[in-house]
Amino acid sequence: TAVPILQELIEKGEEEDACIELLSNILEVLYKAQKVNPVFSAASFSLSSNLLVKVKKHIQLILERLLHTVNRRVIVLDRENTLRSHYVACMAAILSQLDKDHYSSYIKAFPSRPELMDFLMETFILFKDLIGKTVYPSDWMVMNMVQNREFLRAINQFAVTLTEMFLSNSSFELQLWNNYFHLAVAFLTQDSLQLENFSQAKRNSILAKYGDMRATIGASIRDMWYNLGHHKIEFIPGMVGPILEMTLVPELELRKSTIPIFFDMMLCEYQLTESFSRFEDEILRKLDSEVEGGRGDEQYKQLFESILLSCCQRHPELAKPGENFVALVTGLLERLLDYRAVMNDENKTYSMSCTVNLLNFYKEIDRQAMYIRYLYKLKDLHVSYENYTEGAYTLLLHARLLKWSDEANTAPMQGLHSPSLHTQRQLKEALYNQIIDYFDQGKMWEEAIHICKELAEQYESEVFDYEMLSDILQREAKFYEKILKVLRPSPDYFAVGYYGQGFPTFLRNKVFIYRGKEYERREDFEMRLLSPFPNAEKLKSTSPPGEDITGSPGQYIQCFTVQPVEETKVRFKDRSIPEQITNFYRANHVQKFSYSRPFKKGPKDPDNEFATMWIERTTFVTAYPLPGILRWFVVTSTTTTIISPLENAIETMMKTNEKIMSEINRHQNDPSLPVNPLSMLLNGIVDPAVMGGFAKYETAFFQESYLQEHPGDKGNIEQLKDLIAWQIPLLAEGIRIHRRKVTEDLWPFHERMEECFVQLRAKVESQYGVREMVCFEDRRSGRPRSMAWGPDWDRLSHAGDRQVLTEATATPKPVLRTSESEDRRNERKENRSSTFFSYRRQDTRQSISELPEPKDEKQRLSRNMSDSSLGSSDGKQPPPRRDSTGAQPNPAGLSLSPTGFGGRVKSASKAPPLPRKISPTVYETFLEQSDA
Repeated sequence: TAVPILQELIEKGEEEDACIELLSNILEVLYKAQKVNPVFSAASFSLSSNLLVKVKKHIQLILERLLHTVNRRVIVLDRENTLRSHYVACMAAILSQLDKDHYSSYIKAFPSRPELMDFLMETFILFKDLIGKTVYPSDWMVMNMVQNREFLRAINQFAVTLTEMFLSNSSFELQLWNNYFHLAVAFLTQDSLQLENFSQAKRNSILAKYGDMRATIGASIRDMWYNLGHHKIEFIPGMVGPILEMTLVPELELRKSTIPIFFDMMLCEYQLTESFSRFEDEILRKLDSEVEGGRGDEQYKQLFESILLSCCQRHPELAKPGENFVALVTGLLERLLDYRAVMNDENKTYSMSCTVNLLNFYKEIDRQAMYIRYLYKLKDLHVSYENYTEGAYTLLLHARLLKWSDEANTAPMQGLHSPSLHTQRQLKEALYNQIIDYFDQGKMWEEAIHICKELAEQYESEVFDYEMLSDILQREAKFYEKILKVLRPSPDYFAVGYYGQGFPTFLRNKVFIYRGKEYERREDFEMRLLSPFPNAEKLKSTSPPGEDITGSPGQYIQCFTVQPVEETKVRFKDRSIPEQITNFYRANHVQKFSYSRPFKKGPKDPDNEFATMWIERTTFVTAYPLPGILRWFVVTSTTTTIISPLENAIETMMKTNEKIMSEINRHQNDPSLPVNPLSMLLNGIVDPAVMGGFAKYETAFFQESYLQEHPGDKGNIEQLKDLIAWQIPLLAEGIRIHRRKVTEDLWPFHERMEECFVQLRAKVESQYGVREMVCFEDRRSGRPRSMAWGPDWDRLSHAGDRQVLTEATATPKPVLRTSESEDRRNERKENRSSTFFSYRRQDTRQSISELPEPKDEKQRLSRNMSDSSLGSSDGKQPPPRRDSTGAQPNPAGLSLSPTGFGGRVKSASKAPPLPRKISPTVYETFLEQSDA
């Protein structure tokens, strides 16, 4: 009923609005009908086409009267309005009836170029809007493909008009061309044309009926670009992003035909400016967001590299810069593809690694904005996993880029706190406060203190904000207190190797050192490590695998515990430092790690395994110290050394003595500590039934036959004997503490331990001499003291260079009495002395190293004949002497025994040194009595 009326209205050319309204009503009826029966899904288009066929002679009038109205109504209507789909169907029906002559006649009918340009602008915007906001459901394949077919015909017709009427110098319209390119790229990249997302049957059906419209529009874009001529430079860098988006569409022929456009852009900018930096900056920036959004693959990386290198080689002036550019983009693509592959994993461990790879890449190529962007991505990942230490180090990288100045921030703002911070000083201060909080939560108070000091310097000397200075100093004081009072367990470190071609490139056949969490067992760590790779096989051996493993298509993971290798701290050398301080540096700021693998070599000795126990020690060096911006870093170099059985014995004795010393310090500091760990340690050493003691070493290395076979080990043998002798005073102090703290029910155990120790000490002192430990207590407090081991601690030879210590006090020359105020200052300096140890050696052998005799003979004192040593004639062992009035030794006169104890090197025949202060008169009288 409605069709004849509509036909009459159209033929008369009157009642334009009534005509549109009537057509809408017809389409609405059909729209409701298709809900009842899907057969009517394309009825709107079919009916419109039939109507227009009947009045084809009036097509010019229809375009003039209907197209503009349909365009405007589609734009203003909400996308969810049912009438929108009706109007689109009507417009598609109109376009389907137009041939080339109709388009040509319609374009010529515009009275002026501005009106034609307005029409093209409006139409491009309309088409782009309809493509971006589809009016049909995605499963309406026929309607979507019909609409795309008609749009493609129209776009190509309008492209001809652009080339003919808007390309010459006098008539070129940049915005119109720009709209065309954006419309064409939007058409090519729309979801309904991405055939790889459809089933094979649906894909074949579309190709058979409509073809791959992406190839058609891609060729048009390429031709239109080359038609621009000298106008191309006006589209750089604005069109880099759209062209990149087009080339990333996964269609091989399309990529081959459009990637060369990039080289044309490079050449165009290079000919004008002798560089293509704008193009390079834009493609790097756009590539990041496109790949992160899911576009791009390995095939694209290879095509991009091969096509652009081939183009560059045909232009000598672009050969080298073009090669560098291609290497830059392919390197970024590789990292971005790795990042995208793991960014959605539940386990974010590898996302962090890929993020660091990217931010390091952006730092190397000096792209600060992208560098900062990934810094904050990494920080957010760390905080979500409660890796507060790593989060703090990450933020610190951004803070180090800022100055303490009132300059405006130039880098893009990141983080919740940034919008209100306008100057670099404000942003840096806010970052530092957040970093301090993160370090506090990660128990890295030493690092927080460094930041506090820098802030305090600014508040005190630059901005003179004493209120903020007071606050930051109070925070700093709390951190010092936490260092000494809050328990901080040392983390374990693990070496992890990823072998096999089945791993992504950033892991494949590489070894990493991981920093474990607090109290994390190796079993728990391995479970967490293997969860992203359920098909990976765990290697049981700790030896590096062969090519059969590294080249295989599978996945193999190797994991074992390594020990941090502490770097020598010069400021701790020859000083006694609380162990809470030194323990931190043993497990932090470490870049070297070692793993020791024992193996047997030579003929086996069933009675003494130490004689043939060799050690293969592998040292790993990481790219950066741990902890850092990651909980793990890749190993950059590996060295392997072989430790002989004798050297292994020396190391074992060193570690045992250090362990005893550590326990002594702990119990001196905190008398409430349980005695059980000390009991087990001491009993395991003094009771031969438990550990065998060091008798095995004596059997293996102290025989004359061993020295004849290994004459070069004489120095190491002397060193081992010295370490054994040094263990006696340490054990004596430990047993003394144990005696004081042992409970009544454990008294028989303690007595048994003392009996064993008496026999052990008598044997050692008779064979290796006496070492006497003298402890000078800190007058301020009973803090535990951990010796600062010297640089020679880990040297396993040249025992002859080890100096023997005899006394704990310094030997300054007598000085005249100074003023009372200076005396008080000196007394305060003396009171800052800390616990240290020396020994008195009673041996028939000459000491290894002696200090030169004093030039002034009067400075010689009589030999100290005191019998207050650890041994006595009745066999009972009193505890070592404690001289609370001892003076501070002169650091310049200190040397270290193999165990690290400080003292002055003198032979056993020399007298003890003078006190720090003595009256000259008393001194002379004392010398006369001594000579007599």
